[in-house]
Amino acid sequence: MSITIVIIIITSGISILAFNNQELFRKLQFNAYQVYHRKEIFRLLTHGFVHAGWWHLIVNMLVLYFFGRTVEYYLNLMAAQGIVKYPILIYLFFYLISIVFASSISLFRHKDNVWYNAVGASGAVAAVMFFSIFFKPWEKLYLYGIIGIPGIIFAILYIIYSHYQSRRGTDNIAHDAHLLGAVFGFVFPLFIDLRLIRHFINELLVL
Repeated sequence: MSITIVIIIITSGISILAFNNQELFRKLQFNAYQVYHRKEIFRLLTHGFVHAGWWHLIVNMLVLYFFGRTVEYYLNLMAAQGIVKYPILIYLFFYLISIVFASSISLFRHKDNVWYNAVGASGAVAAVMFFSIFFKPWEKLYLYGIIGIPGIIFAILYIIYSHYQSRRGTDNIAHDAHLLGAVFGFVFPLFIDLRLIRHFINELLVL
């Protein structure tokens, strides 16, 4: 069984339990005030395993399924080439750190706001998606299963939109988490091996 499937099963299981247990939901959700002032650091990670509802969960897990397999493929390929030794552990580390990192701006922006809460794996899912785009920048992503957009074009539009919406702050979506997760996912391959930038450039130049 792939590690992506394992993450999906665990996330779905915890989310479904939290749907029917508000105490568990409140305990696991991200609350910047609780993290900063009461040192409930675990919330930086646990909020990525609970979701606001079925639609939120299903969308995140579907995106994770499709792009997570690509991440696994490239990590296994790097293992075969001797670039990494433990692809599964690297994937897990990448995914979990993405959850935490994606919430870093919200932590300091809302540390004194006791009412600010956030849940969902969106930041980590964005990281997984952009990791995939790094290796296949011209691979088309299909919005609503119909409209095909090259990954690199989608990435640019996604960053612009997330930044704009984050500054506006007019909805209940954690756009800053999407933005940070996306950026982290795109640069993470360079932490593995800086020489991978050559792969990205070569793929980018192939039209």
